[in-house]
Amino acid sequence: MRRDVFQAIADPTRREIIHLLSASSMSLNHVAEHFEVSRPAISKHVKILMECGLVVITRQGRERHCAANLHKLKQVADWVESYRTFWNNKLDALENFLETEKQQTRRRKKD
Repeated sequence: MRRDVFQAIADPTRREIIHLLSASSMSLNHVAEHFEVSRPAISKHVKILMECGLVVITRQGRERHCAANLHKLKQVADWVESYRTFWNNKLDALENFLETEKQQTRRRKKD
């Protein structure tokens, strides 16, 4: 199954893993120490993040080290930006409409 970045960030544990790894790379065991769930559960989360391209794993001896690949989050940022632009345009149009209504009401009261 091909996963995407949106599936990865949908889970709060995975978001926290990304946050941890954004500061520095660390071993899988060190990542697991930050959570109250089992190491196999963290391994599954890291696997999903790796499948989405948000985490890169390298072997250093017997250890697996994880590093964040944050440029993949650009897809999310672009998606959010499109909606931010959409809603800003809609709210600007509403503001203009309400201002026009307000001015027309003032004119009617004067007349």
